Amino acid sequence: MTIDLEKLYQAMYPSKTLAVENQEARKYYIDFSSVRGGQIIEKIRRKIAILSTNQPICELFTGHVGCGKSTELLRLKADLERSGFHVVYFESDQDLEMSDVDVSDILLAIARRVSASLEEAGISLKPGYFQKLFGEVKDILQTPMELSEVEFSVGIATITTQTKASPKQRDKLRGYLEPRTNGIIEAINQEVIEPAIKKLKQKGKKGLVVIVDNLDRVNSTPKPFGRLQPEYLFADRGAQLRGLCCHVVYTIPLSLRFSNDFGMVTERFMTDPKVLPMVPVQLRNGSRHPEGMALLQQMVLARAFPDVEPQQRLSKITAIFDSPETLERLCLASGGHVRNLLRFLQEWIMEEGKLPLSRDVLESIIRRQRYRLVLAITRNEWDLLRQVAKEKKVTGDDGYQLLIRSRFVYEYYDGEEPWFGVNPILAEAKELQL
Repeated sequence: MTIDLEKLYQAMYPSKTLAVENQEARKYYIDFSSVRGGQIIEKIRRKIAILSTNQPICELFTGHVGCGKSTELLRLKADLERSGFHVVYFESDQDLEMSDVDVSDILLAIARRVSASLEEAGISLKPGYFQKLFGEVKDILQTPMELSEVEFSVGIATITTQTKASPKQRDKLRGYLEPRTNGIIEAINQEVIEPAIKKLKQKGKKGLVVIVDNLDRVNSTPKPFGRLQPEYLFADRGAQLRGLCCHVVYTIPLSLRFSNDFGMVTERFMTDPKVLPMVPVQLRNGSRHPEGMALLQQMVLARAFPDVEPQQRLSKITAIFDSPETLERLCLASGGHVRNLLRFLQEWIMEEGKLPLSRDVLESIIRRQRYRLVLAITRNEWDLLRQVAKEKKVTGDDGYQLLIRSRFVYEYYDGEEPWFGVNPILAEAKELQL
């Protein structure tokens, strides 16, 4: 079988989220739930579809950036749609400036995406509160468009697009909207969500679910009053984000789990965040994790041979790599970070330019990546990394939060409880040789 190198390169694209409802994309999907602590997405689906009755469910979902959360959330979307729900999924960083986010920004983004999705489904809303609001905002921002004459979603999009690009406009809008946040929540509920659910049920739907992805990417920068942005949004203002009267799933930064404010987050949202850990490549004692390694190898081989049965793919390893051991080395070096694994593969294909891919080039890529990581690590951080390597755990210390955000440390699940390991590429640095 001749392998098209360009097609293989495209199949390894690291930032492309797999939409599992798409038949072709589904061929690439590997279910890692057996090594990640169970059917996390199925638990959320069951809670919404079966256990919620008439009570809106608000769930939090987290994990390292690039570990596969978006793919799992799209699977949740497809599963809930099969269960009869109208699901609105969107990537919040398309609407928000992630270095400067406030609750009113998130609420407007949700209102926009819900209304646009409803309009596509033939449900048009004319919220009186927002028509009045648009008129006042137009004067504040000096927007030339006559917002009262456009669809509700278009009106919000006009405002949010203008403010995302301009900090000055964003401050103007926020100064006007923030004192009105509770009124905006009430208006979204009464003039958007409640009528939408009523009309959706008339069409045979069970209800409305909103999935807000990529909020875990909000920058951990301090607000002018000193609070870090994640703590401000999800601890201080969490009750308002939970105030929508439909089912909502938010992604949140993984570092919040190690913050002193984590208890406040769970209290405000009245739920414990669901965590998607890395795919384990090693056990806590340092030995290989056979099932995790096997699934990662299948993920790589599925990109090259999507129409071949899993067991048969194993016989084709040497069509891509110079030896099975080279593929194992790739999976181990990735630490089970799905996006990094695919990124290594793309860089490898680009550098080598032919098949099979050689171990020597992979080692060169690993050394370069280690060098880039080492440059950013301080002496105190090396001390913390040594502690992680020894004890397999982290604490709420600010230094550990930085290690998590920087992906110097990965979280795993071994069937009993979470444990933490140093990024395998860093673990080979001379500074960590114990």
